[in-house]
Amino acid sequence: MNVSRLIPTATVAGAVVLGLTALTACSSSDAADHKNGDKLDVVASFYPMQFLAEQIGGEHVSVTTLTKPGVEPHDLELSPRQIGGLADADYILYLEGIQPAVDDAVEQSGSKDAVDASKLTTLEDHGTETGGDEHGHEHHGDEAGADPHIWLDPVKYAEVAKGVGASLEKTDPDHAADYRKNTDALVTKLDGLNTAYVNGLKNTSTKTFITTHSAFGYLAERYGLTQEGIAGIDPEAEPSPARINEIHTIAEKDKATTVFFETLASDKTAKTLAKDTGLKTDVLDPLEGITDKSKGADYIEVMQSNLAALQKALGAK
Repeated sequence: MNVSRLIPTATVAGAVVLGLTALTACSSSDAADHKNGDKLDVVASFYPMQFLAEQIGGEHVSVTTLTKPGVEPHDLELSPRQIGGLADADYILYLEGIQPAVDDAVEQSGSKDAVDASKLTTLEDHGTETGGDEHGHEHHGDEAGADPHIWLDPVKYAEVAKGVGASLEKTDPDHAADYRKNTDALVTKLDGLNTAYVNGLKNTSTKTFITTHSAFGYLAERYGLTQEGIAGIDPEAEPSPARINEIHTIAEKDKATTVFFETLASDKTAKTLAKDTGLKTDVLDPLEGITDKSKGADYIEVMQSNLAALQKALGAK
């Protein structure tokens, strides 16, 4: 992760004070409203957490997200009001390791109702090359260097969904039965998505795909593919000349056809590499946000579009 993105703790702490001061008047009324039976006030860090909260919380939650559509989540900077709002939320859902600003702000808020999704499954180390017979080393969520892109594996995402459902039941026991029902429904959808990937990628001409953002390590491992990232898990990282040369060799050796880029970051590197190697370009969406450029209205639809793109690039039979 780019160190320049990290917000100093002192800055965050100061912003927390400002945010709390700015929100003192409304926070007391918000708390009272919830006690009077209104919806649970849920703050989600970015889209994959927002989707879980909305799907599982249903009619019993009011979800706001810290990352607006179109904003690259890794680069997020929080306003004092957003930071202050964390202390007033009934429930916070975030994923440690993706957004340093959010990690620091949640810690500073001292909220007892903050759920870190990375603790609900196991994380693995992934670099620029992942998948095939190369399996990452498993970690728990508090270890540095682990790949946080767990939502791109429907199986791991289902594990997280179950954990979120259980935590919402604990936070709001009056609606536990509904949270359980909604969790089961979402897990069923994710199971179906996993089956579609298993069947859709079973027989392909190649198992290697090239991407500008090495976000798909879990997906590659799950379905027997090899991800060759031009750079690392940080989408803004610049590839070295040596890595570019390696990609040229890999593309020829493994018969890769496509260089994938994403909607929330520049496609310049992908297009330059594709031009030099005679490869095609296409979108493989890491689903860090939904915009009008997304090939689908929600997580399930975009993951289905990703499957179609992989099948085309890999020569699915």
